[in-house]
Amino acid sequence: MAQHHQAFSPELPAPTHTLLLSGSDAEQKRQELLGYFQQTWALYESLFDCLADEQAYYTKAISLRHPLVFYFGHTATFYINKLVAAGLLDNRVDDHIEAMMAIGVDEMSWDDLDATHYAWPTLAELRDYRGKVRHLVESVIKEMPLTLPIGWDSPAWVILMGIEHERIHLETSSVLIRQLPLAWVKPQPYWPACPDARHDRHAVPQNRLIAVAGARVTQGKTDDTYGWDNEYGTLSTEVKPFEASQMLASNAEFFAFITAGGYRDDRWWDEEGLGWRNFAQATMPTFWVGSPEEPDQLRLRLMTEEVAMPWDWPVEVNQLEAAAFCRWKADKTGRSVQLPSEAEWLLLREQVEGDRWLQAPGNLNLAWWASSCPVDRFAQGEFFDVVGNVWQWTTTPINGLEGFKVHPLYDDFSTPTFDGKHALIKGGSWISTGNEAIKSSRYAFRRHFFQHAGFRYVVSNHQEKKMLNPYETDSMVSQYLDFQYGPGYFGTENYAKALVDIACRMTDKRGRALDIGCATGRASFELARYFEQVVGMDYSARFIDVALQLTSGEDFRYVTQEEGDLVEYHQVRLKDFGLGAEQASRIQFMQGDACNLKPQKAGYDLVLAANLIDRLRQPKRFLQDVTRMINTGGVLMLSSPYTWLEEYTPKENWLGGIRENGEALTTYQALQRLLAADFEEIAAPQDVPFVIRETARKYQHSVAQLTVWRKR
Repeated sequence: MAQHHQAFSPELPAPTHTLLLSGSDAEQKRQELLGYFQQTWALYESLFDCLADEQAYYTKAISLRHPLVFYFGHTATFYINKLVAAGLLDNRVDDHIEAMMAIGVDEMSWDDLDATHYAWPTLAELRDYRGKVRHLVESVIKEMPLTLPIGWDSPAWVILMGIEHERIHLETSSVLIRQLPLAWVKPQPYWPACPDARHDRHAVPQNRLIAVAGARVTQGKTDDTYGWDNEYGTLSTEVKPFEASQMLASNAEFFAFITAGGYRDDRWWDEEGLGWRNFAQATMPTFWVGSPEEPDQLRLRLMTEEVAMPWDWPVEVNQLEAAAFCRWKADKTGRSVQLPSEAEWLLLREQVEGDRWLQAPGNLNLAWWASSCPVDRFAQGEFFDVVGNVWQWTTTPINGLEGFKVHPLYDDFSTPTFDGKHALIKGGSWISTGNEAIKSSRYAFRRHFFQHAGFRYVVSNHQEKKMLNPYETDSMVSQYLDFQYGPGYFGTENYAKALVDIACRMTDKRGRALDIGCATGRASFELARYFEQVVGMDYSARFIDVALQLTSGEDFRYVTQEEGDLVEYHQVRLKDFGLGAEQASRIQFMQGDACNLKPQKAGYDLVLAANLIDRLRQPKRFLQDVTRMINTGGVLMLSSPYTWLEEYTPKENWLGGIRENGEALTTYQALQRLLAADFEEIAAPQDVPFVIRETARKYQHSVAQLTVWRKR
């Protein structure tokens, strides 16, 4: 067993476990929360003691991130901004600092450089600001109402959000310090590097594959600790048997890829990887110093020093490099070598019991060193470093679990990463503390991004689904998704469901139904509960694409405008409405022109045209064509608010809302005339209200007239 090294001076509090949310004594919990805040604050400031030159604060470590002065101030401004947003503070501490240092945290794309100049505050101003914020937050903790357990709406949740946020930046800032010139940093006794390493790469133990039995993995946070919104919800995955490397890939193991020409051979890099490699002109891992041509002279850059290459430490690379290594190894071995999925990693994680250890079972939570250590140091079950040492890249793009909800106080924590471009990292590193160090944590970074991250590889047949599914921001699509699947407003029943309920009372035959002008398909899905076959048709290919995606069982995301640039995030799943594969199997969605309907092989027992006729250029032709498609005894339902507009329908084609021979002609009167030869009206006209949301405080409240006709 390794000798334990406490990575702190006696003056600094050691990191402890993230707090339990429950308890029997609220005042005791208040003191725990105060202590957790104070030790986090002191720990974060101690990291910046590693900067030896003021230039280290104001010069970007890498071109893609702000200089460290931003991060020094950012974690303090976060407390103030969230406390104000939560209504727990009335006054700010410094408007200028809180505006400048509130946003711009996430790494920018490697091909999207930021050249903006910022007039940063002086260090003296920032230290004074941080001192004021610390005292203010301590006062909030001491005075705020506190009941247990702590929930999302509790003032204590806002404090925990700030604490865990600062612990994230403890780690990300340490990576930036690692990328500064050595002359600008200095070692500190309470941030010690691991002294143990094999400097002969031939002496590094050989990695080997261990079989892992398949099992069902269920995700979703159930432990009694603070969690980010992406951790909540559920997802169950059937994991097939696979093999996993016993150890993390070491510097020595990765060196074989380099000497085989891995960085020069385009075969091992996907399109994104090639773009990054060529942009960065990478020839070896970014923290290596020297030349691969002289391996005995290679050194490794740590946070505050360079050391002779520790060949038995885990290699630290981005996800693109790790994936390239796996493709090379797959070709070399003839086996399906790849990075693990999140679910596969979770199966490995079952070998490590618990989260709240008295002593961390690996190089985690700053319990041992302020650096990596040998890959065969910490055994955890059959494997080494399932948790700790370095983060482990996966193939899985982060996504919300089923039931995911955005926390209203931090609505841009998770959702911007649900773009298919952010891969999950698992297991934590030596500096992962608090929420980062627990099993339920879910963190993700862009694949080109550097963290204290490496990888273990697996032999698996799992194929990660490419997920390029950002939130839908097309305003019309989003508005219709909200109209058809969103919450009810002002007590008004869902329009699509209300129409289908009426249709079911009006129809005896339940063979085929046509939902024409179906938009994103809600009425089609509702009809599929009762009819044997349903056709959903719309002129808009975008609407049909959304409906087809929902049919396939996928969830769909969209945003609605709150006010100005502020938006709210939503997620649609059929199962949330009691709909599933059975209903979806009965539906055929197709693009079609209601004014140019193609002949159908079979007729319909029901045609529903909701909010359609007053949006057609030739509504009379539609009625003529659709009449031929309805079976004898079939029902035609027309619902519309009759908002005739020339931008949609030439005025000479309006059915009603006009004067004919000087007399008013309503659309209902025109329908009676046009349909009389082929239909009988089987119900009195009925008003059906609906509400369409535009913003949080602006809605369209309309009333459609529904008429129902049976074909003779």
